[in-house]
Amino acid sequence: MAAGKKKKGPRQAAGLQCSDCKSFGYITEYNKNNEILKKQTTNESTFPLNKFCSVCRKRTAHKLMKKLK
Repeated sequence: MAAGKKKKGPRQAAGLQCSDCKSFGYITEYNKNNEILKKQTTNESTFPLNKFCSVCRKRTAHKLMKKLK
């Protein structure tokens, strides 16, 4: 696979930001189509996720942020 080639499909890269200290610790992908369907049917969302924050040194909720810093 060539470097820098754009991926096809509904998966989008997103950053996860700690809700306590506002630091970015994780980069992940999620399927935008599945997220839209989940909100329409059950009115729930996959995010926020509980992840370990290396700055806070504890498990906290991490929100989805579109802008990767």
